[in-house]
Amino acid sequence: MDTDIQTKIFSSFQDFKALVKKWRADNETIVFTNGCFDVIHHGHVDSLEKSAQLGTKLIVGLNSDESVRLLKGFDRPVMDEKARAIILAAFGFVDAVILFSEETPAKLVAQINPNVLVKGKQYEVHEIAGHDTVLKNGGKVITLDLVPGVSTSDIIQKIKSLK
Repeated sequence: MDTDIQTKIFSSFQDFKALVKKWRADNETIVFTNGCFDVIHHGHVDSLEKSAQLGTKLIVGLNSDESVRLLKGFDRPVMDEKARAIILAAFGFVDAVILFSEETPAKLVAQINPNVLVKGKQYEVHEIAGHDTVLKNGGKVITLDLVPGVSTSDIIQKIKSLK
């Protein structure tokens, strides 16, 4: 595997802290989004690419396997955290992937303090984990339109129906 991809993956904020500090010193505009990315599809690519356009560095918070099970149930994730992190880090517009084990990335958002926090329009701003921290520190919270008719749950159901 490409070592450039591996250098974008961080197992905790502690591992990432020095890099985000450097980006801040370089006046980068840091964008943060997050998700399970259990079965990565073109809707994910669309939202990640649009998120990257909102700044100069895109950080993706990735739910760990444990976190995905808490949110989605015992039969998820379909792909383990290592596989999901590698796929996300392979995108040229993703600058870092950081795993988190909590149900929400609120703690991670507070540690990173991004300039821009991004989620899909299925969420109201007040429902987005970390929105309060970002807004309090002068950042922006942006919701993006989703690709219609595309969801991981629908893809999983379709695969199951093929049996």
